[in-house]
Amino acid sequence: MSILLVTGTSTDVGKTVVTAAIAAAALAEGRSVAVCKPGQTGVAAREPGDVAEIQRLSGVTRTVELARYPDPLAPDTAARRAGLPELTLAETVAAVESLAGADLVLVEGAGGLLVRLGDFTLVDLAQKLAAPVLVVTAAGLGTLNHTELTTRALQSAGVRCAGLVIGSWSSAPDLASECNRADLPRVTGVDLVGAISAGAGRWDRARFTAAAPGWFDPAWSPFV
Repeated sequence: MSILLVTGTSTDVGKTVVTAAIAAAALAEGRSVAVCKPGQTGVAAREPGDVAEIQRLSGVTRTVELARYPDPLAPDTAARRAGLPELTLAETVAAVESLAGADLVLVEGAGGLLVRLGDFTLVDLAQKLAAPVLVVTAAGLGTLNHTELTTRALQSAGVRCAGLVIGSWSSAPDLASECNRADLPRVTGVDLVGAISAGAGRWDRARFTAAAPGWFDPAWSPFV
């Protein structure tokens, strides 16, 4: 079993769509995939969350969502406001390990790398699982700083960064985006391994799964 954690340089950079794309690409290779979303926030009890979106886009069927909180906040803050138990590192590790029958287990974080999911961050989870972290980043202005901060935090914690993926790449990128695509690997020392077409999260499954393998560098693999 390979485990890959997916984080972002901030919120709304495309983590869910990237997770779905990796799942779709792995499924296209005939691999089995499972997805874990430890903490979902900002979604009511019966509303579809990130896991449902990953299922819709990729076709993956084995998924786990551990906790859901109504307020669109960091999971630990949302838990306290709702009077609900916070996630723990131990239960999250156990949930990920329970998916061991899959060839690939994808774990999608919440917000950025150091957002508190409960009594832990995604860095703590990566260390405990001895798993690498893929960083989803934006294309435009500000991304160099945000991405370098994130990759430095991983390096400082002794966690391997599995690569960078631009979560939304326009068919007509502006000058900043074009320059950033070249500069991201230069300033971070981490390979840019993929870029997702802008708006792909609104596609149907057939179109999404057909395109997903082409969004990643052929030399890159989520299997470690």
